[in-house]
Amino acid sequence: MILIRSTLFALVLAVVTPPYAIFGFLTFPLPARMRHRIITSWAHVVLWFVWHLLGIRYRVIGRENIPAGPAVILSKHQSAWETLALQAIFPPLCFVLKRELLRIPFFGWGLAQVPGIAIDRAAGKDALTQVVEQGKQRLKEGYWVVVFPEGTRVAPGATRRYKPGGAFLARRAGVPVVPVAHNAGEFWRRNAFLKRPGEIVVSIGPVIEVKGRKVQEINTQAERWIENEMHRLFPHHYASDGGAAVIASEQGQDAEALAPEHDTPAAANRRSE
Repeated sequence: MILIRSTLFALVLAVVTPPYAIFGFLTFPLPARMRHRIITSWAHVVLWFVWHLLGIRYRVIGRENIPAGPAVILSKHQSAWETLALQAIFPPLCFVLKRELLRIPFFGWGLAQVPGIAIDRAAGKDALTQVVEQGKQRLKEGYWVVVFPEGTRVAPGATRRYKPGGAFLARRAGVPVVPVAHNAGEFWRRNAFLKRPGEIVVSIGPVIEVKGRKVQEINTQAERWIENEMHRLFPHHYASDGGAAVIASEQGQDAEALAPEHDTPAAANRRSE
């Protein structure tokens, strides 16, 4: 049954994504907020199939912690699922993404019409400057910004070094940080065609204020809350190490944490992550 569901889901992506992308491209004459609302409705459509076809449900705790104004979301990154679900859980938001994604036929053309933060990761420190400049503008326009501080998808029960790029953006923009923990990778694993039914729990933490605080202090507080929450909600993933997270060493620029690897729908259709 899991194989059948996963195969049908891959077919759904193949059928739904191209026309949505073309339609998204054609929205270029519309105001930015309207383009964003129309194009990101794709995520809501796909989530419906994730819930009703794959049997992957989700439950959110801590909604009361969502502030009234824009913020920087620092989230655990385990799969492509959260790139969809965060759009349904939070107010209008945007992601930091690799500029080359905008050149992908269909998907990239539509994506280019959505207000976002497109950077050249090869630019090193200059990429971080791009993120701050574009990120401040998006936040000023009323969009939230999502950053995956570990920089890549990490398996359940593991963690990587939290890079401070997201905290740096929040500090420079003067907006709070909202930490998010979840266990999406338990059911939708990286590079796995088969997706298991079950309930994903998304936990939204208390707002982290940035005024008068150092970037590293903000980043450390977010990391501590997220990792403690992961251990509290999903202790079975940490049983083998006595409750301590597995720390994976990682080298690279802070810009890599801001623009992590993202699967396109085309890639998801091929590999159905």
